[in-house]
Amino acid sequence: MYQFHVPGMTCGGCARAVTNAIKAIDPTAEVTTDPPARSVTVQSQADEQALVSALSEAGYRAERKDQSAA
Repeated sequence: MYQFHVPGMTCGGCARAVTNAIKAIDPTAEVTTDPPARSVTVQSQADEQALVSALSEAGYRAERKDQSAA
């Protein structure tokens, strides 16, 4: 599971775009978005860098959240 901070995800439309970008890489991914917290949780077999690249191509910078800080 991956947790990302996506500063540019501010609304439901952004959350849909983020979800679509991730599902383009892994159609079976489970994606949970929280726009107010700018948080995305992804359960996927895809490589983390592939997910970050897909989000970047969709216009959203993603930073991996430190699991130990959660």
